[in-house]
Amino acid sequence: MTTTSEPASVVTDLDNDRIREILPHRWPMLLLDRVERAEPGVRAVGVKNVTAAEPWFQGHFPTAAVFPGVLVVEALAQLSGVVFALAGAGPIGYLAGVRSMRFRRPVRPGDSLLLTSERSAGGRGFCEYKVNARVDGVLVAEGSITIADPAATSSNGKV
Repeated sequence: MTTTSEPASVVTDLDNDRIREILPHRWPMLLLDRVERAEPGVRAVGVKNVTAAEPWFQGHFPTAAVFPGVLVVEALAQLSGVVFALAGAGPIGYLAGVRSMRFRRPVRPGDSLLLTSERSAGGRGFCEYKVNARVDGVLVAEGSITIADPAATSSNGKV
């Protein structure tokens, strides 16, 4: 019988409490409900459960609720920030760029977003991640996100 085990650096099942230790976000802006698996500095898979009780549904298409695309991007950026922080790249990473983000279909209350983030490039305080979000296996968003180490910013605040 063969058993498989995760490499020592793999982190699994980060709940909301552990995510709050890593990211400075709090409700309602902490969008990650769970990180299922993370390889520090490499990749992660997380979950965002979309519920009708979330505050943005009161004003964003109230008669045909759609989860705002900008919040899908924010959830993907937060997951990328977890990958960044777990690698010891800095205490917190800032969203520094979004490229080629495409939205394939609306996300609605009751959907569960399966988020993935994988590092594709990096250097000099920046890491770029290829990201995507799926609902029931169907791609709903994909693109590229850049996270910056705040220590890499110059004194005039430019990254």
